[in-house]
Amino acid sequence: MHPNELLAEQLRRVVEGEAWHGPAVLEILEGVPAEAAASHPIPGAHSIWELVLHISSDYSLVLRRLAGDGHPVTPEEDWPSCPAPSAANWKQAVDTLCRLNQQLREAVLRFPVERLDAPLVPEVRHTAYTQFIGVTQHNLYHAGQIALLKRALTDVPSLPRS
Repeated sequence: MHPNELLAEQLRRVVEGEAWHGPAVLEILEGVPAEAAASHPIPGAHSIWELVLHISSDYSLVLRRLAGDGHPVTPEEDWPSCPAPSAANWKQAVDTLCRLNQQLREAVLRFPVERLDAPLVPEVRHTAYTQFIGVTQHNLYHAGQIALLKRALTDVPSLPRS
């Protein structure tokens, strides 16, 4: 398999499923309603919704770098504010994550393999490969946090169990 196909497949698996480590992001999010996603069952920790927006911000950052824009991520871009907790807004957040994941996979498949060992933009020292696989690593890190938050939610009697 071509290196770009391998990268794109890992990006798909971490969000959609068939991940080696365990449940993918969408599998963990299954059954989480908007109210639960917006809640903070662990004091001082981010909500599930905040983590989904943060994961999406990583995709946006790498896509921006692919377009030649090397300006650093702002705190507001890194951790966007959550909208009002509604089913429509929650669906939009998850749909955006899926769309950005798909866009990056497509961009990775088109990316010149001979440039995988070079930075995407001069302002960032990490290679394209490191950034592509780094998105996967970032997703996995936060997927674990989401799983713990979802588990914590099952101990909150006022919220529906998933």
